[in-house]
Amino acid sequence: MSKWIYYAVGYVFVTSGIAKLVVGDFKTMFANLGIPFPAASLFIIALLELGCGMLLAGNMFVKYALIPLIIIICGAILITKLPILFSNGILDFAFQSRLDFVLLIFKFTQK
Repeated sequence: MSKWIYYAVGYVFVTSGIAKLVVGDFKTMFANLGIPFPAASLFIIALLELGCGMLLAGNMFVKYALIPLIIIICGAILITKLPILFSNGILDFAFQSRLDFVLLIFKFTQK
C-alpha cells in the first residue's frame, strides 16, 4: 500500500481528533447523542483519533492503531449514521457515511 494512503487516512483522523478537542460544539453533540459521560467520551475518542492517526501517518504500529479506529468508525456509523438512514432515507445515509465506509474498507484491507 502506498505511503500516501497512510498519510491521507492519518490526516483525516488527526484533524478529526484536533477538532474534537478544540471545537466546543462537539461536547453538545455528544451530549445530545445520549453517549454516557459525554465529555470524558469525547476526550478519549479525540485522543485515540489523534494518537492513532499520527501512528498511521508515520506508518508505525499500523495493526495496533487500526483496532481502536475501527471501533470508533463502527460506533460512529451506528450512533450517528443509522438514524439518518431511518429518518432521511438511503441517499442521505449514503452521502453522510461515505467517508466512514471508505476508511473502514481501507482499515480492513491492511495486512
